Amino acid sequence: MAPITYTRHEAGHIVARATVAVLARRDLTIKGAQGVTLGVIAAYVVGIAILWNIPYLRYVLWPFKMLVIAFHEFSHAITACCTGGRVESISLDPHEGGVTHMRGGIGAITLPAGYLGSSLIGMLLTFCGFNIVASKIASIVLGVCFLLTLWWGKKDWLTILTILLSVGLLVGCWFIAHAEPLRYVVLFIGVMSSLYSVWDICDDLVLRKVNSSDASQFAKRYGGSSQCWGVIWSIISVLFMAAGIVAGIAAFPETSAQQQKDSEDFVPTF
Repeated sequence: MAPITYTRHEAGHIVARATVAVLARRDLTIKGAQGVTLGVIAAYVVGIAILWNIPYLRYVLWPFKMLVIAFHEFSHAITACCTGGRVESISLDPHEGGVTHMRGGIGAITLPAGYLGSSLIGMLLTFCGFNIVASKIASIVLGVCFLLTLWWGKKDWLTILTILLSVGLLVGCWFIAHAEPLRYVVLFIGVMSSLYSVWDICDDLVLRKVNSSDASQFAKRYGGSSQCWGVIWSIISVLFMAAGIVAGIAAFPETSAQQQKDSEDFVPTF
């Protein structure tokens, strides 16, 4: 049989039709397990927003705030390394702060990387939180990131404690009901990380008007106002989270029962 050949025009139409067919199969119809996940996300958002602003009760979020701050500082550090800089140390503050000491790097990238990087991590964790196996994979990647952060923060006791407790929580969830609780923990951390920049920027620049934030440093170097950059970064953070939710709906249409079965086959626990 003679080989079949296509003109470029014909091939383009074939590829286009195939792409449309794939997208049609990956619709955004909300199925049972996805509806539950969306409900959990909504509950997380409301719960975090309430706890964030109530005195004393806000301490419930303190461990997770420190974890997200670790993401924030890790994002500063990794972008510094990727842009030719050198990270000297990372430290976390018990009063919900953190600092990354680094030399060199490109400030236009490293300064916004704290908020945007933690928001990107939040987006990926929110995406993975739609599926148990994806949450297992995410927890492994998180473990690697934690080791890097631990290396840079090895002289800071709070950084060490935060990371060890976080790793312990993730590992513990692997051994409960074939890691089903793990996806809700990953989802919570994802939502917290996605929206942390929004609330933190609001606290720093709108309510408290702190002058030493990343946004204020960025404004001093590159122009504009800290409030303007803070709003822009907050909008990007919300868009990241929305993208993670949409991608999760499209990528993981499995039922809860199917997810449990898949989890039993992927690095099985009990």
